[in-house]
Amino acid sequence: MSCNWGTELWDQFDNLEKHTSWGIDFLERYTKFIKERADIEQSYAKQIRSLSKKYHPKRSREDESRYTWCLAFAATLRQLNELSTQREELAENLNSQIVCELSRYTQELKTERKTHFQDGRRAQQHIESSWKQLESSKRRFERDCKEAERAQHVSDRIDLDNKTEGEKRCSLKARQTAQQKKQAAEESRKDYVTSLNQFNQDQHQHYHTLVPVIYQRIQDMEERRIERICEAMRSSAEAERKVLPVVSRCLDAMMASAEGIQPRMDTRQVVEVFKSGFEPPGDVEFEDYSATMRRSISESSYLDNRAEGRKHSRKLWPFIRKNKLLTLLSSPRQPPPPPPTSPSPGALTNSPQSPPPASREPITQRLNDLMTSGSRTRKQCLRSLKRGGSSPADCSHLPPEQRRKKLQTRINNINQEIQREREQRDALLKMREVYEQSPQMGDAGSLEPRLEEVKQSLQKLEEELRRNQAWLMEADSRLSDHSSRRQSGGCGLNSQATTPGSSSLKQLDNRSPASRESPDGSYTEDHSAELHFKSRSSEFDDDFDDEEPLPSIGTCKSLYPFQGQNEGTLSMVEGELLSVVEEDKGDGWTRVRRNLEEEGYVPTSYIKVFLDSSAKGFVQSSRLV
Repeated sequence: MSCNWGTELWDQFDNLEKHTSWGIDFLERYTKFIKERADIEQSYAKQIRSLSKKYHPKRSREDESRYTWCLAFAATLRQLNELSTQREELAENLNSQIVCELSRYTQELKTERKTHFQDGRRAQQHIESSWKQLESSKRRFERDCKEAERAQHVSDRIDLDNKTEGEKRCSLKARQTAQQKKQAAEESRKDYVTSLNQFNQDQHQHYHTLVPVIYQRIQDMEERRIERICEAMRSSAEAERKVLPVVSRCLDAMMASAEGIQPRMDTRQVVEVFKSGFEPPGDVEFEDYSATMRRSISESSYLDNRAEGRKHSRKLWPFIRKNKLLTLLSSPRQPPPPPPTSPSPGALTNSPQSPPPASREPITQRLNDLMTSGSRTRKQCLRSLKRGGSSPADCSHLPPEQRRKKLQTRINNINQEIQREREQRDALLKMREVYEQSPQMGDAGSLEPRLEEVKQSLQKLEEELRRNQAWLMEADSRLSDHSSRRQSGGCGLNSQATTPGSSSLKQLDNRSPASRESPDGSYTEDHSAELHFKSRSSEFDDDFDDEEPLPSIGTCKSLYPFQGQNEGTLSMVEGELLSVVEEDKGDGWTRVRRNLEEEGYVPTSYIKVFLDSSAKGFVQSSRLV
């Protein structure tokens, strides 16, 4: 059904003005709504991105790529970050395509509406002016008609009373006045007719020409405003629908990541990561405490004899005591090795073809630097003695299984580097051949430095590969020896445990230089360096006050054999009984003594300690202090 505001609402100018004003207010309010929604989308995207960054796994990439649940969570966070990107794009589209366009259109609409209603007010003022003119001519015509009627009435009355000459003259004057009034009324009538015709013409033009045109323009403006709101709503929905496929793909990817979690694979991966390769320990053996009683008697007699022959001398270094210095020099400042689960993890020796582990700074060299340097340098030497060496290159500080996996990973990486270097070398050789065949393309001699560099890099990588392969063969042989020794039974071990003193001495005497490996995987110095250190230590005896050896505070039994290769460590065999001189201070090492002559540190996790009752109270009181 057709509708025309000019014909249907010809008398509703004020209501149309109010309605169009309310329509523009609605348009502004809708624009503000879209802007606030875009701000919310932008803030939501920012918070989602911040959340994804906050909960991104902080562990290394190796750990992240190891477990399926970690990979699934990382994939979820990536998809969540993609969702935030889509929300940002939606906010940008809302601002650029809707908010800006509606703001511009609102200003144009206000200007157009102002022009249309100004035209309507001018037309209204014109018709009102024509009406006022008509009313004025009408009142003037009415007044003139009444005055002419009164003048005619007076003239007629004077004519009736015309008796004298003076009355006749008055009658003549009255007739003239009545005639003038009648002429004025006739002129007023003509003016009134003219004004009436003009008003009717203006009114017809106003209501049938001007008002329909103006109102039609206002109606078109209102329809365009409503259509623009419709387009804005469609654009808003279309902008959100545009990101829905990407959002749907992100959600599908999240679902796929969740479905890709495999608990059984993750549990197997834990075994691969933390498996040490050691075997479970054997049965606990009988502990002979009578040997401890006999040893205690011999220790007390030895201490009495040593106390009688003790010498005194002046102090050279009043800032440090002898036993503390020797403890610092001889105490292993390395983390203790983890307790092996195999009965004899320390009995294996390095294979002849295995490369030597990374050597550490000789203890004698540190001692020489300590004696010949100033106080500041002495502190630095003491700090270096306390820190110890770094992790060995052959990964011998790791458990067997972990060492094998570490070496295998390193070999794979080296093979990849070798492959890349070979490809680069082949490319350079082909380029040199092309240059030799076509000299105009380049100088073949300019490639020689690069070829030599690649050749040296290949040689280094191949040497490193051979070294790591030798270490891997050694680790595999140790693992096989462990398993075969575990399967062969513990008869030999039991017989060895019955005579701990002799077996330990024999093991120490028969130890080869290749088996002089410390708990951290490094090598100690040769016998000449040890003798030199002992001689230097004997020279220091005259410079420090001799103190009585520390009393025994209990006994301990070795649970596993240990090869003490570092300075200050003591070797022991499985089942050996030793005297405890100093309890573990928290660094994982316990100070023990054997036969009143050999003293050193052993890993606390390798022994089982039995403290005396009096010693327990002393240790507890010292800890409280």
